[in-house]
Amino acid sequence: MGSSRWKLAVAAFLAVVGSLLPVDADEHEHTYTDKEEVVLWMNTVGPYHNRQETYKYFSLPFCAGSKKTISHYHETLGEALQGVELEFSGLDIKFKEEVMQNTYCSINLDKPKQDAFVYAIKNHYWYQMYIDDLPIWGIVGEADENGEEHYLWTYKKLEIGYNGNRIVDVNLTSEGKVKLMPNTKITMSYSVKWKKSDVKFEDRFDKYLDPSFFQHRIHWFSIFNSFMMVIFLVGLVSMILMRTLRKDYARYSKEEEMDDMDRDLGDEYGWKQVHGDVFRPSSHPLIFSSLIGSGCQIFSVSFIVIIVAMVEDLYTERGSMLSTAIFVYAATSPVNGYFGGSLYAKQGGRRWIKQMFIGAFMIPAMVCGTAFFINFIAIYYHASRAIPFGTMVAVCCICFFVILPLNLVGTILGRNLSGQPNFPCRVNAVPRPIPEKKWFMEPAVIVCLGGILPFGSIFIEMYFIFTSFWAYKIYYVYGFMMLVLVILCIVTVCVTIVCTYFLLNAEDYRWQWTSFLSAASTAVYVYMYSFYYYFFKTKMYGLFQTSFYFGYMAVFSTALGIMCGAVGYMGTSAFVRKIYTNVKID
Repeated sequence: MGSSRWKLAVAAFLAVVGSLLPVDADEHEHTYTDKEEVVLWMNTVGPYHNRQETYKYFSLPFCAGSKKTISHYHETLGEALQGVELEFSGLDIKFKEEVMQNTYCSINLDKPKQDAFVYAIKNHYWYQMYIDDLPIWGIVGEADENGEEHYLWTYKKLEIGYNGNRIVDVNLTSEGKVKLMPNTKITMSYSVKWKKSDVKFEDRFDKYLDPSFFQHRIHWFSIFNSFMMVIFLVGLVSMILMRTLRKDYARYSKEEEMDDMDRDLGDEYGWKQVHGDVFRPSSHPLIFSSLIGSGCQIFSVSFIVIIVAMVEDLYTERGSMLSTAIFVYAATSPVNGYFGGSLYAKQGGRRWIKQMFIGAFMIPAMVCGTAFFINFIAIYYHASRAIPFGTMVAVCCICFFVILPLNLVGTILGRNLSGQPNFPCRVNAVPRPIPEKKWFMEPAVIVCLGGILPFGSIFIEMYFIFTSFWAYKIYYVYGFMMLVLVILCIVTVCVTIVCTYFLLNAEDYRWQWTSFLSAASTAVYVYMYSFYYYFFKTKMYGLFQTSFYFGYMAVFSTALGIMCGAVGYMGTSAFVRKIYTNVKID
């Protein structure tokens, strides 16, 4: 409901703006009448191997058509953040009206313009255009076999398919190869051919999808393999813990029947011995509760966005995925406040306002800080990825006037509804000394090993997600992503429960941070995998693309780690509460 209102508000604003511009074509309704104007938008140009390093189309010395230009605009916040730079091409295109090869402008090629085109051709520059929201890609030019002479494509041959009053297909053929020589005049031309198509409007994006890639046998096998891992792990955890816990309960019940002398002479050990410390507040409770609240919010955002993407084909609209994620993140801020605020109150925290601010701005500050750093590089490169100042102000307004108030509401609800420390065991006034244990039972070792299995359950899917974001693939198999998210959560909870049980059995009650960090260590392996992907699976190069890649991969990995840590802690917390509730403690 909220998303539809957002879209309606944007559509209403664009309708007002559109009424002031000399454009009659209705791109938002995607319906046209005969001879109604169809707008060809020029978007960006950039090197093929660096997908995120994009520049305005007219940053190269291209020329525009004779029609009056329309200033570029951004429809949504997601488009502005993704560097969409729509500028009117100036070409005269009308619905169902064919255009024979027609010259629309000319370029007086001096030495600087020639150098610009030569540089673009050497770096395999591609450009992107849009007709009725359908993307079109074309190459700037090509070099000869020796790489000494360079040629520019000067003829855009457009073939547009229509079904009724809707555009369902667009194809571009680049022709007219002209050698680049200084002090020459190059004419640019275009033609438009219309053809009737049987493609349904709702299926017009199917040609951009790649079923052979995303539904490959390896993808199906990885999902099946992860699913079998879940079944095996859940069965193993259930069998081991149930048998072990049953023996523990029997041993503790037998100890209850002993008199004091026998109990003193007996060899008491195990997780029951730390019942007076297991519910002791974690170290740095303010940061810990803020991380748990943020992780719960990230999980909620991931779950909701994937469901929306499964129901709505978000890949058919520019920036819709990012816009939806921002809206859902802002709307789920009460989740952050509720879980973070209630946990902080249970641990006896008193600076709840400070905790609320840290929880509310932890993720936005991390994302905005990274984007701010990369923005300096984008500005230096004059790239379209440079975020406009107005967009920065809009994001700040969302943080201060939407996220913070909703987080406050969630914090108040969490403190009042579930902020009382109702632990099944009393907490001793003096902490119990932690006995020495074997090296592999140390929390640091458990943390390092805890993320291996969760990473193993998702790393194949990471390849497909990376390829869709960093290469020219459209990710559309969100059912797979939902299944992988569920598998990741189950594996994470099982692993952290086992780790916590062995830690408590070694009479080490520092399980809160250990359970969180052992699950969050999955992010370390994901980030390490991103290095492998960058150097062996891509051909990216340059300061801009490298900083963009590793900067945002760090943000992605950190957010994934916080989410896994929160999921692992929540599952482990329920387990710890359960086992200590079922034991009779004097």
